[in-house]
Amino acid sequence: QVQLVESGGGLVQPGGSLRLSCVASGIMFSMYGMAWYRQAPGKQRELVAAITSGEPTNYPDSVKGRFTITMARDNAQNTVYLQMNSLKPEDTAVYYCHALRFNNGAVEEFWGQGTQVTVSP
Repeated sequence: QVQLVESGGGLVQPGGSLRLSCVASGIMFSMYGMAWYRQAPGKQRELVAAITSGEPTNYPDSVKGRFTITMARDNAQNTVYLQMNSLKPEDTAVYYCHALRFNNGAVEEFWGQGTQVTVSP
């Protein structure tokens, strides 16, 4: 059974930092591209960071220079992190962890349950 479990969200003041974690189980970590998405109220879900084979892909301009995605394997636990610095009120959203691979021509993807990030004075 595949599970992506996010944690680390919360309330932070503008300019502050948070680190989100996503623990992945039930998948071969090295076979999937991992990513963080976010969805603000009334808006579409958007990609904020992705990492494939240990290498981050380009970040959208809205988070470039402020967000960093990394991944780690410790004691058989696979974790993807999103370090968020210089947070702004417009970063307020539910943040989701995502795993994706193409398997014999079919898309195989999984989502976590999301963690709320609120940036407010």
